[in-house]
Formats: sequence, structure tokens, C-alpha cells
Amino acid sequence: MASKVIPALLLLGFLVIVMLSFRPTPLRSIALTALPGKAKPAPDYEMKRYWMVFLKTGPNRTQSEAVAAEIQRQHLENIGKLAEAGKIVVAGPFGDNGNLRGIFIMDCKDSLEAVSLVNTDPAVIAGRLSFEIKPWWTAKNCVFK
Repeated sequence: MASKVIPALLLLGFLVIVMLSFRPTPLRSIALTALPGKAKPAPDYEMKRYWMVFLKTGPNRTQSEAVAAEIQRQHLENIGKLAEAGKIVVAGPFGDNGNLRGIFIMDCKDSLEAVSLVNTDPAVIAGRLSFEIKPWWTAKNCVFK
């Protein structure tokens, strides 16, 4: 009988020590920041808006192979020019040859500037590509400067 009582007392003592050393975080302070009308603490980082451009298969892909290759060359040249100007921070194609052809992530003051720059792309002008633009937020200096 004593062989079963000692381990039980040791276990009970251990549980009492654990319970006395546990200090839960008060939920009241967390809950108050979520209430409407209450000021939320400022995050430790600054958010920055970029423009995500989804390049899609355009309505006019009937060009000859030679013309399509020249449009592609000009498309890549335009991307390089916009990247050098700091307007495109990421560009690249998708690898599955689907309707969604590629993306740009652009650093522009607003969507109008992003649209006007994408409209300079020779593949967009020729109708080989169309596009959709969405605002995209990330922490400033997290990925891009």
C-alpha cells in the first residue's frame, strides 16, 4: 500500500507546484483592444502598398511566330526599363501555360500610374496579354525597399 501512496503524493506535490507557478496572461487587456471605439496599439512595422498586376492571355494571339517573338523581345525590354526605373520590383511568368501568364509587382503612387505603365507594354498593346491590377500590402522593407 505504501508503494502506491508515495508516487501519488509525489505526483500531487508536482501538480501543486505547477499550478502555483502558472501565471496566465490577463485576457481583459487583449479583449479591450478588439472592442469598437477603443484605440488599438500601433504595429511595430509600417505597411506599404504595391500593385499586383496579373497578366492574362490576351484577346489577340494570332500573330505569326516571328511577330510574336518580336513582341516578346519588346515586352522583356519594357520590363527591364520599368525595373530599372524602380516601378517593377518583381516580374515573371507562370510555368503552366494557363490563362494566367505572369505577374508584376509594381511600386506606383496609385492604380492610375500602374495602369498607365502596364499599358506601355508591347504585349498588352498588341493584345497578346491583358491584365488585372489589385492593391497589395506588405510590411515596408520586409521584402522590398
